[in-house]
Amino acid sequence: MMYHIVPVTNYMQNCTLIWCDETKEAAIVDPGGDVETLIAEIEERQLTLTKVLLTHGHFDHIAGTSQIVEHFNVPVYGPHKDDHFLLEELEQQCRMFNFPCGKSFTPDSWLNEGDIVTIGKTISLSVLHCPGHTPGHIIFVNHQNKIISMGDVLFKESIGRTDFPRGNHADLIASIKNKVLPLGDDYLFIPGHGPMSNLGHERQYNPFLQDEMPIW
Repeated sequence: MMYHIVPVTNYMQNCTLIWCDETKEAAIVDPGGDVETLIAEIEERQLTLTKVLLTHGHFDHIAGTSQIVEHFNVPVYGPHKDDHFLLEELEQQCRMFNFPCGKSFTPDSWLNEGDIVTIGKTISLSVLHCPGHTPGHIIFVNHQNKIISMGDVLFKESIGRTDFPRGNHADLIASIKNKVLPLGDDYLFIPGHGPMSNLGHERQYNPFLQDEMPIW
């Protein structure tokens, strides 16, 4: 699986290009903004974009979606339908946070636990529903290369915030401990923000995943 991370907007959200090296067919994960930069990356690499993948409905991850769709005429997959309320409120979210305004949209297909998304001939991504940061948050797992598009579930030595509407800390910890960590210590992940890490490191060093929370 080939991939390239493009941090976008002032939120430094890790938009990721994933492509099949054999066919050059590609998907873009969480196009949060800076669309001209993303288009240039796709075209310079001579990739054929075939789909947009969304981990969840927060504006910094999805605000550029409509522009990408208009430019490349591709379908949108994800997130889980429980984030529908966030997609409906996209324009309001952008105004509230003084963010470049994205157009509200409805994905071509909501994704559920157990769904499989393919890219080209060689890439298969398994979908896991991991609520907590948002109720409809999903992650994309490539088992062959042991790489996860994590969104804002888990970061290097941190976790996603749960103080947004319909966030739930207990649900987030359960998602990480019951669905993410069992994938295996050697799985790398691309978080929604910040540097990559692996699950073994987070199991050992992430303070939010220990039995006793740290006292700051």
